Amino acid sequence: MDRRLFIKDASIACAATLVAPGIVAHAADKNTSIVPDESNLIVPKGAGLPITGTFLDEISHDIPHQNWGEKEWDQDFRYMKAMGIDTVIDIRCGYRKFITYPSPYLLKKGCYMPSVDLIDLFCRLADKYDMKFRLGLYDSGKYWDTGNMSYEVEANKFVIDEVWERYGKKYKSFAGWYLSTELSRATKGAIECFRSLGKQCKEVSDGLPTFISPWIDGKKAVDASRITKENSVSVAQHEREWNEIFEGIHEYVDACAFQDGHIDYDELDAFFTVNKKLADKWGMQCWTNAESFDRDMPIKFFPIKFDKLRLKLEAAKRAGYDKAITFEFSHFMSPQSAYMQAGHLYDRYMEYFDIKK
Repeated sequence: MDRRLFIKDASIACAATLVAPGIVAHAADKNTSIVPDESNLIVPKGAGLPITGTFLDEISHDIPHQNWGEKEWDQDFRYMKAMGIDTVIDIRCGYRKFITYPSPYLLKKGCYMPSVDLIDLFCRLADKYDMKFRLGLYDSGKYWDTGNMSYEVEANKFVIDEVWERYGKKYKSFAGWYLSTELSRATKGAIECFRSLGKQCKEVSDGLPTFISPWIDGKKAVDASRITKENSVSVAQHEREWNEIFEGIHEYVDACAFQDGHIDYDELDAFFTVNKKLADKWGMQCWTNAESFDRDMPIKFFPIKFDKLRLKLEAAKRAGYDKAITFEFSHFMSPQSAYMQAGHLYDRYMEYFDIKK
C-alpha cells in the first residue's frame, strides 16, 4: 500500500502529537542557516543525481497543510530555483471533493469551491522563475476504494479539456502532464487508463509530454501502522509486470518516475537497473521520484535523513537515470517548511552539491 494511508494506530497518532511541538517550527521562528565555506563531508561531493523537479502537494492528503498564500509560495519558488529545480508538478488538481481550481465540471459534481486558484498561481510563479509546470490530473478516489483504475478516466475527460483551455493556452510555463493515479503492480484497468488519459492529454496540447510515478511493491510498501512487510515483489517479478505495462503505455507516456522509498537501500541498484533497462527498451525516459520524507520511522511523515536521500540519488546516477524529482520540496526540504528539519536538509543538500546561496 502507498504513502496515502492515514495513521491507523492510535498510539502512534498519540506519539506524533506529543513530539510534534518539539520538532516543528514556524518559519518566522528560525533563521535560514548559511552553507559553510569549508565542508566536513567525508564522502565525495556531488556523486548523486541532482534533484531538478518537485511535486507541489496542494491537497496535503496525508501530510499537514501549511496554509501558504502567494507570498510564501513565491518565496518557496525562489528556494527551489536556488537549488536547481527547473520543473514543478502539481501532484493532482483535485482529490475527491477538494480541488485546486474552480472547475465548472467538478463543482457540479459536488466538489468544494477552493478559496484560491492554485493552478493559476503555480503557473504564474513558474513563468516568473522560468520553470516548467506540469499539471497533475484529478483523482476521484474511486480507484483507492475499488482497485479499478478505469473510474479515473471519465472525470478527467472533462478536466483535461478545462485545464488546457484555462491554463495551457495561457501560460508559457505549461509544459506537460502528470497522470496522477498511482500503482505498483499489474492493476485492473491500468494500461487502458494510462493509454486513454495520455492520449487525450497529448491530443489536446499538441503533444506535450506525460509521465507517471508508480511505487515499487517493496518491503516498505505498508500501511502507516508498520514499517516493513515480509512479502514483497522480487526484482524478476517487478521486471515482468512492468515490461507488460510499458509495452501497453509507451506510445502515450513519455517518462516513468518510480517512487524510491518502498525498497531498502541495498536493493536500490538492482531495481534501478531494471527500471532503466525497461525504459530504454520502450523508448521512455527513466526518472526517479526521490522521496524526501522518511519511511523508516513509526511516525509518518518527517523530512528524511540526508544520508538516506544521498544514497538514493547516488544509486539513480549509477543507473543512468534521466532526471530526479522529489516528493516533495515544500514540506520536506524547504527552509520555510513547518518542519525545522527540512531547512537543515536543504542546507546539507546544497553543501553536498556545492551550491552557494
